[in-house]
Amino acid sequence: MNLSRQPPRRPSNTGMAGIAGLARTTDKARAHEAELLGEYLYGEASGFDGRVLNLLGIGADDFAEAAASLWDRELEVWVQQRMVCTQQDIDDYNQERLAALPKDEKHQHLLAERVEKYAPGSNDITTAFASMELDDWGCFRDLDLTVGPPRTAYLRSVAGIVAAARMADKARAKRFGKLGEYKYGVASFVDRSILEFLRISEDDFEDAAWCNPNDKELGQWLQEQASFTAATVSLLNEWLTGRGLHTPGIEETFRARRDDVCPERPEVKTYFELMDIDDEASFGIVDLNRRAPRSPFDNSLGGVYGLARMIDKGRAYLTGHGGVYWFGQDSGFDRRILDFLKLSDEEFSDALQGQATDAEVVCWLGGRLQGRDTEVADLNKSLTELSPSSAGAEAFLTAGVKATDATRSDVGTFMVLTRLDDEVAFARLRSRV
Repeated sequence: MNLSRQPPRRPSNTGMAGIAGLARTTDKARAHEAELLGEYLYGEASGFDGRVLNLLGIGADDFAEAAASLWDRELEVWVQQRMVCTQQDIDDYNQERLAALPKDEKHQHLLAERVEKYAPGSNDITTAFASMELDDWGCFRDLDLTVGPPRTAYLRSVAGIVAAARMADKARAKRFGKLGEYKYGVASFVDRSILEFLRISEDDFEDAAWCNPNDKELGQWLQEQASFTAATVSLLNEWLTGRGLHTPGIEETFRARRDDVCPERPEVKTYFELMDIDDEASFGIVDLNRRAPRSPFDNSLGGVYGLARMIDKGRAYLTGHGGVYWFGQDSGFDRRILDFLKLSDEEFSDALQGQATDAEVVCWLGGRLQGRDTEVADLNKSLTELSPSSAGAEAFLTAGVKATDATRSDVGTFMVLTRLDDEVAFARLRSRV
């Protein structure tokens, strides 16, 4: 879960094991493991999580590891098997926490500020949990689609329905008056199809998206309002994701749209693909939530493996669209390339801001690359041969391969794992169902 694009579930949510806040701590634990926490804190750094985990008698690291590998219903069982608290302890905890008022003058002031900013005139928002929920809501409700795109239509994070998260982004932007050139509701074919499937009006969905900034809680609201099953959702997803070049009756319309958006990309065959390409092009961004950076085997720039990839990651990070990718010193490949170029993360990032194209970046690098053919060859050899040098690194590689493709026992280098992970991760995202 990317907590730079949505908040964790409400602190008052008791949907997991009947414990207030366990769902919220779960979302933060998963974001912590994926390094997508945004401005949130997890575990010992968070007083909220500390109380939940102390009640359970489970350590933050153990919980995060379990949360990252288990679905909610599996994690709930895992927690119930390990927790040291009784049902009476849970009941007492819920009663205390749900009714708790801001603990000191500072938090009372924060609550008053949030009410004044997000719910002026309200006099029924008094608890600490209500204050947190108001802050979550306020931070994510005002979405501006004139400065950046909605999320990819491939996401199924709202009730398993493709494009529902994207539609929620557009609904919030419409309410905020910042929809830009995007179409929402019945004006959008995809939105209209989803609304008809759910039998929900665009106004009702807009209200729900505005009040429920977390995808899972919005999905729960949909499940309470509409009648659908996993089977009917799969039919909708298959139909929507496949619409395009091979859909009877719209072939020419699709070709015309593709010629307008990306005439150099004849391999693009669906509207969902076009939307991602158009979103990036419209805002001049590289968005690694939609696609992978270039291959680590790409040596088209200066003859260096991974340089093109590092440029993609750097540009994505500069606009907050780096996704799960590591950039600069956080990446083993980038670190070696930057050391070779004798550049820091900051110097390379500054160069990307000043150089708009790959050619300009290579020109800017100048003598850091030119005339160093032998050294470049040595660097490339070290990158392609990079493999585990310790038991811990071996375990990391093995776990990565098994998580990506357990049939590939032949994978022995980190470059191969990286390339494989790119392909599999985005194939999963773009699965038609």
